[in-house]
Amino acid sequence: MAAQNNAPLPDGLEISGYRIVKKIASGGFSIVYLASDEDGNAVAIKEYLPSSLALRQQGELVPSISAENLPVYRIGLKCFFEEGRALARIAHPNVVSVINFFRANETVYMVMAYESGRSLQEHILRRRDKGEKPLVSERFIRRMFSQVMNGLREVHTNKLLHLDLKPANIYLRLDGTPILLDFGAARQTLKTDLPKLYPMYTPGFAAPELYSKNGNLGPWTDIYSIGASIFACMVGAPPQPSDQRKTMDKMENHYRKLDGLYSPDLIEVVRWCLKIDPLERPQSVFALQKALSTKVQPQKELTFVEKMKLKFNTLLARIKTKRGDKDHTTIQENTLM
Repeated sequence: MAAQNNAPLPDGLEISGYRIVKKIASGGFSIVYLASDEDGNAVAIKEYLPSSLALRQQGELVPSISAENLPVYRIGLKCFFEEGRALARIAHPNVVSVINFFRANETVYMVMAYESGRSLQEHILRRRDKGEKPLVSERFIRRMFSQVMNGLREVHTNKLLHLDLKPANIYLRLDGTPILLDFGAARQTLKTDLPKLYPMYTPGFAAPELYSKNGNLGPWTDIYSIGASIFACMVGAPPQPSDQRKTMDKMENHYRKLDGLYSPDLIEVVRWCLKIDPLERPQSVFALQKALSTKVQPQKELTFVEKMKLKFNTLLARIKTKRGDKDHTTIQENTLM
């Protein structure tokens, strides 16, 4: 079945004690809704509905699944349900809070706490559009990613991997504290035996082992994505996709462009995380946290001459990019999916 757009549940629908307010995000694997519980509290509900396997027309509640796709659909359903149950056991301020999950309409729904804020991706894009230099401060990067990794350590302790870490899946509350969203483990489980559901990774943020059917996945896989997400904060775009780097690695040139904007220590941490060989990366989140906690020297205010020189160098780099260096694809508008 070709990929297609599934109709969302209608606004106002009552389902298992929740009322759907509106759809807030959708992707190839699921649809996310803003809803309210019986006490009127806002929640987010994620519905398992892979568009490559199931089709739901406008006005319908139950999706149509062909006999050919039904076995694959059911395996994915089971993986999604098990992932929701595992996440429900994790109570950590930096991990999305799963408060309920239920079956209905021949699929599964995951109910999560809803909080106001915006994604890290939105934060990056807003600052990039304003022409901020540096794009995101080093102090912010170190503080925020330290909290992200607190949550990720808890995930790994529970023998789970995220497998889809990227700025779109790091949500910033109004007070700036981050929450890890949208785990890709269920999709990755499907990918292992069911190539029909490729691709399951996000180019630029995905470690090279995610491109391989039998890749050796572990904490180092999520650590690659942490490095890629930090890089995106610095540059405003993801790194060169890891599959391309295996044939022609252009990352060193991009690291050099960060000199003067960020400390050598932070650039070296990113370089370490983005090693192609998994064994050359930090092997645990704790090891990476230790490296990231190196004390930062306060960034001095640039003089007028230094600011003009920086603007000139930035303009020159953009001209060179337009002439031939196409590696940095702009972060695309994404969803929670």
